[in-house]
Amino acid sequence: MFTFLFFFLIIAAFMCLYRVMVGPTPPDRMVAIDILGIIVVGMCALFAAQTKRDFYLYIAISWSILSFVGTLALVKFLEGRGFDE
Repeated sequence: MFTFLFFFLIIAAFMCLYRVMVGPTPPDRMVAIDILGIIVVGMCALFAAQTKRDFYLYIAISWSILSFVGTLALVKFLEGRGFDE
């Protein structure tokens, strides 16, 4: 079961990387990077379930917070506003 899920997530990650490289507009690339972060969080959750260690869940939580802040910063940049507005 875990092998199938890892394989599925790796295929999804490669599809996101393709969209990041080929994406026609910056918002398309931004969404692909955000989905790639969600895939990494899912992989960390699977690692935590498989190895029964909570360290991977801490990585997943940290990654999701950083992904959220990065998405907000990129949206502000694409709108042309500064970080202090």
